[in-house]
Amino acid sequence: MFDIITDSACDLTPETAATLNIEIIPFYVSLDGEHYRKEGKEIAVRDFYQFMVDNPSAYPKTSLPSLEDFETAFRAHAEAGRPVLCICFTSKMSGCVGSARNARELVLEDFPDAKIEVIDSTAATVTESIVVENAVAMRDAGCTLDEAVTWLEAEKITNQIFFTVGNLDYLIKGGRIGKVTGRAANILGIKPMILFKEGEIFSAGVARGRQKSFEKALDLLMTYLAEHNGTPDDYCITVGYGYDADEGKRLWMQTRAALRAKYPTCECNVVLLQIGCTIAVHTGPYALGMGVMRRWKKQ
Repeated sequence: MFDIITDSACDLTPETAATLNIEIIPFYVSLDGEHYRKEGKEIAVRDFYQFMVDNPSAYPKTSLPSLEDFETAFRAHAEAGRPVLCICFTSKMSGCVGSARNARELVLEDFPDAKIEVIDSTAATVTESIVVENAVAMRDAGCTLDEAVTWLEAEKITNQIFFTVGNLDYLIKGGRIGKVTGRAANILGIKPMILFKEGEIFSAGVARGRQKSFEKALDLLMTYLAEHNGTPDDYCITVGYGYDADEGKRLWMQTRAALRAKYPTCECNVVLLQIGCTIAVHTGPYALGMGVMRRWKKQ
């Protein structure tokens, strides 16, 4: 048996974390660029989104958990003699995994026999949540820490997200997309399709209008499953939304219906999750899409 720690970029709620028996180390969020609060603890995700919607010219910031945040958590588990698996937000968008690894080394100086494994999930938001849920399934099935690390390291490459945003302003501001391309797309009303894989963001084409972008994201998911010779029972699928919960639920329903139509013998379970602050600062309040990763199954 091992314990699981992750960061708040996985976007699992405190209630879900308690149900899964995991610990979440929060990122820090700033609305004014000066004062930082812990995501999910000192500022609710809903309040963060409301600020973005009410202040469209403002660009909030996030800061990664400190070395001390991870050290405090690791030390408590080491003192209790509990092995730890720490799953972190992609290193290509944050130094979070570096903080965790440095904290691990500090704790091992005092507890050289402690077992602390830190994984760069190469995932974010909906797919980081899937990495965590796979780890929980392995822990609860009696897998060892080493077995969990081996499987997750091998399979994390299967995590991808297909999503769209309300406009490209936040991606432009964050340097994720060129200003000329982004502004032209905004003027023409084109909805960009974004692909997140191997820990970073890529272009996945465009769609005209919000509904078309829903359909495009769903097409990308279906193509992914076909290319991997998989079914919805082989992969975990999670729909993620930003500010608009109703829109998220519509895409969730469309996704389930499309999967059940194509795979009538499969359960086609789809999770619905609100995207948190860590990704929202890059995408804006109207990100919407779905993530996928291979599902762990007990042999």
